[in-house]
Amino acid sequence: MAARSQALAGALDDACAITRSLGVLTDSWSFLLLREAFLGRRTFAEFHERLGIATDVLSARLGSLVEHGVLERTPYRAPGQRTRHAYTLTPAGEDLKPVLIALQQWAEEHVPSAKSLHVLPLARGSGRRVRVSLVDEDGVFVDQADAEFVRVAPPDHRADAPGARS
Repeated sequence: MAARSQALAGALDDACAITRSLGVLTDSWSFLLLREAFLGRRTFAEFHERLGIATDVLSARLGSLVEHGVLERTPYRAPGQRTRHAYTLTPAGEDLKPVLIALQQWAEEHVPSAKSLHVLPLARGSGRRVRVSLVDEDGVFVDQADAEFVRVAPPDHRADAPGARS
């Protein structure tokens, strides 16, 4: 398994949700495994065949995604075979669908390719293309130019608290 960067060594305990996310989705294989899970792949053999990932890396990534509640491991047994495990997306894993759609949108815009897409996010029923957009907490569309990251003080940090620095 690849060594973690110093920045991600304590990622899961970090106050930043982006850092914690990267502590779970540690590398490109994690994202590709998610893509394949969304496409219906369930078994170690299916993931291995589709991605060509080394078996030790695949085992480690699947284990990590199970450990962090992104995938669930369920035993199954084909007739005449030993018990194996299938991997299915948990609700937390399903919640990563917009992340993958956003990554695809970004790449289409900023890393264009002459090759046509082989995977498209489509709405069930209509078959229309799905896109990720930003909405505020009332469900109102927000243009990305109007959204910004703002660093805020932790709730227990008050300017008038004893020992607080301004």
